[in-house]
Formats: sequence, structure tokens, C-alpha cells
Amino acid sequence: MPGPGPGAAALLGAVALLVLALAPGRERGREPEPEPEPEPEPGPGALQAEVWRRVRDVRRLGRPEPAGRRAGALGCEALRRLAGLRPVGAGDTKAVVRAELGGGRALALKTVRPFGPDVSRCLQSPGAGPAACRRLANLKLLKELALLQRLRHPAVVKLYGQCYDHNPDGEIGVTAILELGSPLEFIQLLQTPWEERFKICLGLVRLLHYLAHSPLGSVALLDFQPRQFVLVNGHLKVTDLDDASTEEPECQTDEYCTLDFPDRTFPGRCGAAGRCHGLNEKRNLYNAYRYFFTYLLPHTSPPALQPLLLDILNATGDLRYGINETLATFEEVRRLYESGLYLQNSPPHLKDYILLKGFRPKDSQDYRCWPSYSHLGCLLSVHDAEEAASICASHPQCQSFIIHREQTWAGRHLASFRSSMAELIPDAHSQVYRKRSGARSGGGFPCPTSDGQHWYLVW
Repeated sequence: MPGPGPGAAALLGAVALLVLALAPGRERGREPEPEPEPEPEPGPGALQAEVWRRVRDVRRLGRPEPAGRRAGALGCEALRRLAGLRPVGAGDTKAVVRAELGGGRALALKTVRPFGPDVSRCLQSPGAGPAACRRLANLKLLKELALLQRLRHPAVVKLYGQCYDHNPDGEIGVTAILELGSPLEFIQLLQTPWEERFKICLGLVRLLHYLAHSPLGSVALLDFQPRQFVLVNGHLKVTDLDDASTEEPECQTDEYCTLDFPDRTFPGRCGAAGRCHGLNEKRNLYNAYRYFFTYLLPHTSPPALQPLLLDILNATGDLRYGINETLATFEEVRRLYESGLYLQNSPPHLKDYILLKGFRPKDSQDYRCWPSYSHLGCLLSVHDAEEAASICASHPQCQSFIIHREQTWAGRHLASFRSSMAELIPDAHSQVYRKRSGARSGGGFPCPTSDGQHWYLVW
């Protein structure tokens, strides 16, 4: 039987190393603080320059505060109580392992891949050794920890704590303890209702607005890819910040500030301080447009909201909007959608339906529609019964619908749409809307009696 592939082997290796670190007998008393990074010795070469750049980044942000100094933070002691370790992902520099704390609380552990692509590339540099290359990788994780402690926003993954571990060779191993999320799967996202896709885009825009005005200045996500994000209870969160920049690029002329993408080039402006003006914000916004907005915003959106959504796509695709204008437009779409104001000019359809209170269909499944909140039927969100009637009228097979008490994040109710003349059973908390033209001959609906016979509910 063939062994695991290179990616699987690397992940399993990361788990094995972590398990070894947690094994009984390894000394883990008081959480050791990371030792100050020494000044890099002067010397030529790309490796030395990269060491200096990463040390400078960590120093400028401030060294991450040890977990023991923060109330409720998890430290090295918590790692000894973890169980159920299994790999969930890996990048060039780091591996992520899922673990469970007492009570079934799931966490994500992020640690450096000692034999990952980042370290392997480093080892190809002249004069580079394994210890120096692992140090470089650990510096990236230290920078990420510092950013996670300082960037507090609902769309930034939570940092629960960290552990600094001195190994016998004098190196410092770093383990971050984070909120656990699930990777973005765009094929699955495209099959979800528009409301859920809009929530993801809205959360991203709110995050980018925060990053543009953060306490650290304007922050750019230089490695802006969907894989840098996760979903936590349906909400988008950024989880990978080691390549983020808290400084605008240096410049001498406007040409230094040109923003190049594979499909577009945008001119920039060099400010009086020798920094490109607003380049971080523009980079984030255009990446959001090309990776998220173009795929998630337009498809199956409510027709009345499509002009506003098209305006967002055009304005962000041309960078005519900044993040402030983009957020304001997104919030206007949200307001119209939650309030139902976008339905004001819709023709009435509810008059064509009969309301039957205190009943529900006996069968729970019926025809399917796309996209739906259920794969077993047609389950959509609606503002009210009038919108549900309009949706039913637009589906050729729809004959009735039921509005449920469950609500979505936008405060809208879920509604089931049905094609069949299903048998009705009593339910004090339910009500059925039925097309007048869909009634069976005789003008009624089949309802069971206590002796198993049927009578017809007549209007």
C-alpha cells in the first residue's frame, strides 16, 4: 500500500513533532519568555537581509506578550492537556493542527514546519544552516502573534495564547493557540444562498475598513488569498497575518507607487513623507474585488438590489471607490435587505393565496431549488409572506409555502416551498399558504381525522 504523499507526510510530521513536544518528561514549568533577538551581524546576501527585515518587523510591532501576563490566556501548560491532535492544513511556513482541550473545546495550534518549503528554500542560500532557517520561520510566526494581539476585530481570528519552548539546541520553538475555523471552499460557497455569500463579503469589507484605520496604521494583506481566511460559525475571519505590512511602501516618485495585478495596473501617488499614499488600502480592496466580490456578490442576488451590487463591482474593480465608500454602499445594501425596503415596487401576489392556520404538511420534503438552505427541498429566506408569495409565483412547480419561525442572521424568516398537494396535519405553530388556483377539484385540502379517515378543509 503506498504511503502518504508529500503534503500528508509533512502534516503528519508536524503532528508527530508536536506530540513529541507534549510527551511526559519534557520540562515545561513556567512559560519561558522568548529571548531578545540579537542584532544580525553585518554581511552580504539575501539571507542576512531577510533576517534583518523580520527582526525589524517584530521589534517595531513589539514582542508578543507572554500568555501568563494576559488574563485567561492559554500558555505552555495548556498544551499538556490537549487531546485528539490531527492535521488540518499547512502552508509554506506553518502547519495547523486541530486539538481538543478539556470539555471538548476545539482549538487550532499553529507551529513552524521544520522541513517545509520556506525552510527548504532558505537552506539553498549560501551559508544557510538549519538553525538559522528555522529561526527565520519562527520570526514570521512571532510577527503574526504580535499582530494578532494588537489587531482586535470580529473578523480577525482570536488568539487564545501561545507557548515559547526552548529546545536543547538553544532555539526557541513557537506555538500559537488560536480559534479554530474551517477553510473556505468556493465551490460550496457558490451553492449557498446569496444572503450567506453577502454576509461573507460584508464581513470582509468591515475588516478591510478596520485595517485601513487600525491602531498600527494602514495594514496591507500582501499575501491576499482565500486560503488566508477561515469560516467560524459562518463568519469570515483572517487567520494568516505573517505577510501583512503595517507600512506604506517607500517611494521617491509616483512610479514607485504603481499597483500591478495580473489583469490591471493602477497608478499611485508618492506622498511628501516618501511613502506611497493609500496603496495598502487600494491593494486590499482590489484583491477583495477579484477574489471575493466577482464570485460571491452577483449570482442569484435579489433583482431590486442588483443595480447597487453592480455599482460596487464596477467601482471596486476600477478602484473608483475607497474603503469608506465601499463600506457605506455595502451597509446600504444590508439596510435595504434587512428592512425589506427593496421590495417596495414589487407587484402584490399574496392575494392569490389562501392562509390555513394551525396546519402543516405531513411530508417534510418536496421539490428542490437552487440555492437553498436545505438540500432536501426548497428552503429560502423571506422578509414576509408577500415576498414568499412572489417567490412561489416565480416557480412554475410551486403550489404552497410555509413560513417557519427560524430566522437568518439578517432577521429574515425561512420559508419552505412545495409543489404537491400534501396531506395536512394539525400544528398550532404553523400556517400554510396555498395557491387558490392550485386547489383540487371540490375546493379543499385533505386533512386526517382521529379514526384515520380524511375530510376536506373547504374555503
